[in-house]
Amino acid sequence: MTSPETAIAGHLIDGVHDLPIRVYYEDTDFSGVVYHANYLKFFERGRSDFLRVLGVHHNELANLPEPLAFAVVHIDIRFRAPARIDDLVTVQTRPLSIKGALFVLQQTCLLQGVAVCEARVEVACIDLKSRPRRLPKALTERIAACLPTENAS
Repeated sequence: MTSPETAIAGHLIDGVHDLPIRVYYEDTDFSGVVYHANYLKFFERGRSDFLRVLGVHHNELANLPEPLAFAVVHIDIRFRAPARIDDLVTVQTRPLSIKGALFVLQQTCLLQGVAVCEARVEVACIDLKSRPRRLPKALTERIAACLPTENAS
């Protein structure tokens, strides 16, 4: 049975996570187009809910005996077309690779199946002093299970 928390976290099919997001007035600039920086927020929600669907919760990582967190260390982003107020976009998140403390994701914001914004995001696992730390084995296994077959390690 799906819990309310899981229901709003999107869904994972064949290693690809989809998260629907409604574009609200607060997400747009004066012309009603999504303000460019807000795509970073959409992608953050997609990453967080991708991990949530895998059973990984930020608060649990923070409460480990040796607390861990995630930090975006690099992002390449391309804006392709505008999304506008009241649009329903889908943030797709798919892992590309995972090794040691780092995992790489491809994220795409789709509007009616067409990419409006794309990003390649490198995320590091860190301790609370911002030092890189190897991802916990269980997390590595969950993300690796979502990798495309040719990239699985």
